[in-house]
Amino acid sequence: MTDKKDPEKKKVNKGTSKEVFGYPISIFFIVVNEFCERFSYYGMRAVLVLYFTYFLRWDDDLATSIYHTFVALCYLTPILGAIVADSWLGKFKTIIYLSIVYAIGQVAMAVSAIHDITDTDGDGIPNNMSFHVALSMVGLFLIALGTGGIKPCVAAFGGDQFSDHQDKQRRTFFSVFYLCINGGSLLSTIITPILRAQECGIKSKESCYSLAFGVPAALMVVALLVFIVGSGMYYKDEPQGNIMLDVCKCIGFAIKNRFRHRSTRYPKRQHWMDWAEEKYDKLLIAQIKMVLKVLFLYIPLPMFWTLFDQKGSRWTLQATTMDGNFGALVIQPDQMQTVNPILILTLVPIMDIFIYPLIQKCGLNFTPLKRMTVGMFLAAIAFVCAALVQIEIDKTLPIFPSTSQSQLKLLNMGNNSVTVRLPGNDPQELPATTASLDYFTFESEQISVSIGSPEVTNTLSLPMGERQTLLIPSDLSDEWLQTDDLTAKPKQGNNAVRFVNGMNTVVNVSTTSVYFGLIEPLYYSNYSLIKSGEHTFTLWSDTQKCDFTMKFRFGSAYTFIINSNLFSDCLKSITPIQDIQPNSVSMALQIPQYFFITAGEVMFSVTGLEFSYSQAPSNMKAVLQAGWLLTVAIGNFIVLIVAELAKLSKQWTEFVLFASLLVAVCFIFSIMAHFYTYMDPAEIEAQFKKKGDDDEDDKSKRQRPEVEMVKRCSVNSHKEDDKQTRI
Repeated sequence: MTDKKDPEKKKVNKGTSKEVFGYPISIFFIVVNEFCERFSYYGMRAVLVLYFTYFLRWDDDLATSIYHTFVALCYLTPILGAIVADSWLGKFKTIIYLSIVYAIGQVAMAVSAIHDITDTDGDGIPNNMSFHVALSMVGLFLIALGTGGIKPCVAAFGGDQFSDHQDKQRRTFFSVFYLCINGGSLLSTIITPILRAQECGIKSKESCYSLAFGVPAALMVVALLVFIVGSGMYYKDEPQGNIMLDVCKCIGFAIKNRFRHRSTRYPKRQHWMDWAEEKYDKLLIAQIKMVLKVLFLYIPLPMFWTLFDQKGSRWTLQATTMDGNFGALVIQPDQMQTVNPILILTLVPIMDIFIYPLIQKCGLNFTPLKRMTVGMFLAAIAFVCAALVQIEIDKTLPIFPSTSQSQLKLLNMGNNSVTVRLPGNDPQELPATTASLDYFTFESEQISVSIGSPEVTNTLSLPMGERQTLLIPSDLSDEWLQTDDLTAKPKQGNNAVRFVNGMNTVVNVSTTSVYFGLIEPLYYSNYSLIKSGEHTFTLWSDTQKCDFTMKFRFGSAYTFIINSNLFSDCLKSITPIQDIQPNSVSMALQIPQYFFITAGEVMFSVTGLEFSYSQAPSNMKAVLQAGWLLTVAIGNFIVLIVAELAKLSKQWTEFVLFASLLVAVCFIFSIMAHFYTYMDPAEIEAQFKKKGDDDEDDKSKRQRPEVEMVKRCSVNSHKEDDKQTRI
């Protein structure tokens, strides 16, 4: 058993921990806690933007804005957590209390995603959306408070468990700790999208967001319980006061004192922080100067995070319009985020073992600030790649009518071909049980349509901004029906399917997951959503039955025409008409943009943390860490500002805008980095401490009795003369 002692109070701490292979057993509980907590956080975040878009039914811009507001709060609250832990509760209690808040927030999110709570009519859509929105916002606030609050505490608390002679074990712990972060992120972004893609519900089956949020909530409860179980083994340092508060007070006093002495009669000082010398120690002022020098370099950094954190918002929404079929593997849109942690685990050792040493052998001085500049440039390249992918996607998207247009498709339900004349178009020849290849666009609300020979002419009313299909009956004297068609691609990669009954008897249609209902003769069903993959449709009327199978991709819409020979030749009697073509751009095209953004992260984020640590005074590492996290928060606020204000009509232009902004910021940062002088904080601190010791010696000499000073002078006078001569 090893007893830990509080270095300040010199008392034996209650927590004791056995050692195995030189490691305290207590760190096992901390590592498991971190893995479960990161799984909980990244798992919830992976499906969050889709939850906003498809469950709460927000538009893309609002979903993006709320997502980045949440991420920003997660990186603002660490400052609060550090202050609470250092000056009030201590790390252990802060982790416990905020983990409880965290778990409550995750449970609230899971409950908010249960559509049956307010779905009174059983259509799968909540009838009281305000309840779900309010509960989810409360849940997200509690999660941001919890995850941000414990962020600066857990790693430091784990480091506290090691004694001074366990430096090697402490370094290994931090490596394992970082591995747990990426391992939890990787597994959660694989698993929670799979859970989200399941269907659940009592009254109706919908995408199971409650399960996708419920599993992370359960993992957070496990994380809390595991951490509590190890309580008796931990070394729990008492709060020693928060250096960030001292820094803020010192800076505030310097500004206030400078303002008081702004008259020209007061002599200028070398640095504006020197105005705090009347109240604060010169060593503290020198340390703050070093911190401010680094914080000044942080000013351009938020723009990198503005681009980086859009992996979970804009890039995920982009993936919903792409084809996730990789042959034997089908990828959900929110699962593409797993490419990031996979590449991190791959690129970090490659950079450290091969790339950086190779650059050094080439004689290039690849300093940390140069690495960060290259990392920012790589992130800009990633968004150029995203823009190119978006351009390819836009080429495959259907052209839907504007608010001043209407669109019409023709569908011949008869067994004979017909000729259709539309205003402003050439005559269209439609074979039996087929449809026109595409929609016709009109600028007026009413058009005259002539069909057949002899011609039968009717006037059709076309609502602006809508798509319709004209069902042409075999007997043109019958009613001409107009169906309401889709004006957007089906969401979440689903496929929209409906049936048109060209028979003279009613037909029932169903699959294992969808019942299309009883379709009247010469009538049609509503669109129903089905997932990608192979589906078997069963059609029956009285005692007759017919099955046919079709394989669907992602994001398509089909109308199936049932002709009169259905039960004599099933396969040939069902004609599929493609209303909206499926997603044809592969999600594999997103891999280059993930590669560049991850390579940029490795060169920017990892190097930035190393640079901040090396340039920070010994007692102000946490201050610079808080400043670093603040750049992440500001970067996410920039996203929501641009998303709400820019309102660009094309998504690819927004990607280009972000890339251009980062290139401009990258250029500014490179100039700032060129004029930056690297410091050795330990050497600077040592100089001030030595000067302080000399001042103390001089002070003590001046305070000695005069008789003693005379005696020392008389005895050593010749030695001092000799010393002065040598100088």
